Amino acid sequence: MRKSAKESIKEELCGGTLRGEKLQKVMAQSGFGSRRMMEEWIASGRVSVNGELATLGMRVLNGDIIKVNRQVICVGKKYHPARILLYHKPDGEIVSCDDPGKRATVFDKLPKIRGQKWIAIGRLDINTSGLLIFTTSGELANCLMHPRFEVEREYAVRLQGTLTDEQINQLLKQGVALTDGLIKYEILQDEGGEGLNHWYRLILKEGRNRVVRRTFEALGLTVSRLMRVRFGVIKLPPRLKRGMVLELNESEVAHLMRWAGLADDNKELSGNLPIARETDRYKPNDSNRSLRASQGVAKRMHIKQKK
Repeated sequence: MRKSAKESIKEELCGGTLRGEKLQKVMAQSGFGSRRMMEEWIASGRVSVNGELATLGMRVLNGDIIKVNRQVICVGKKYHPARILLYHKPDGEIVSCDDPGKRATVFDKLPKIRGQKWIAIGRLDINTSGLLIFTTSGELANCLMHPRFEVEREYAVRLQGTLTDEQINQLLKQGVALTDGLIKYEILQDEGGEGLNHWYRLILKEGRNRVVRRTFEALGLTVSRLMRVRFGVIKLPPRLKRGMVLELNESEVAHLMRWAGLADDNKELSGNLPIARETDRYKPNDSNRSLRASQGVAKRMHIKQKK
């Protein structure tokens, strides 16, 4: 069968110096998910390019039409730079786009966008509050969530009771056996308390479902309050009150993308991102410092909580 002029030109371009972009990369940048996930979608036949079933290794050029899950991407028509939101989740909201029980979700509070979607970086259960990060970049979400990157999560936890020295040593060294494997904490600091309630700060490098609560349940202790105060290098800004959203500006987004290895290291970046230096560690009796953010963080949008 004779090739059309368009097919011949594309074949020539893809075979020469203008090879186009890898299909999975374009899809990931459009906010559908990580590159690995996109490769799985392509292999399972969920993606088409210009009306034909996509294959692994395929490259696309400007003007190509990608269809996936009833959504359409026109390659090169529009470039949507990555956007990042910080959200202070209150208790009582679930981290889900759709809930059959019609409960309040964190996505109800986010600004609406076209041509992209918000991806939650990590989850918090309905009774846990604190920092949630949302992005339109599937690659960034994958870098921050995938276990192999070992991104730190820091929590403030209030227990009904106190940990013994033996339990603290077990959490930091031997680990606690859970149904889905052993869990160890990187740092565990006693923050004091009154009466039956006692506060601790802890850092771990994974995000298994309800892992903090399950850890203390395994030790016979009940978590009465749990709050995430840091994810990776991003801290929960003290001015970001419950139910509020903060959007990072362009330079702050670039800063985080470079930290995640997704930006050009030679590009000069500026801005005051509310991050902790990689050398920073939690210091006892300094809870204000562990939560302190810079004053130059960009756009703030106050979202009222539903009654």
